[in-house]
Amino acid sequence: MDNKKNILHRLSIIEGQIRGIKKMIEEDQQCKAIVTQVTAAKSAFENTLALILTQNLESCLAERLKNNKNVDSAIKEAIVMITKTI
Repeated sequence: MDNKKNILHRLSIIEGQIRGIKKMIEEDQQCKAIVTQVTAAKSAFENTLALILTQNLESCLAERLKNNKNVDSAIKEAIVMITKTI
């Protein structure tokens, strides 16, 4: 599975999880079960974000290092992206 398909697949799974959570809330299901599902969706989203960041950093930094072009700005951009996720 290529990177784009993998990310889209993961997002589809997360989308399904969110729909399931909405349904659980509409049906007044147990709070503990809802929290468990929200935690699972959050974890899946964070893992997908990490994958996106990793792929971006690998491709962007590798290309700039290879071409010896704007390496400093690429590193600064990477730091900003990573900082926004924590």
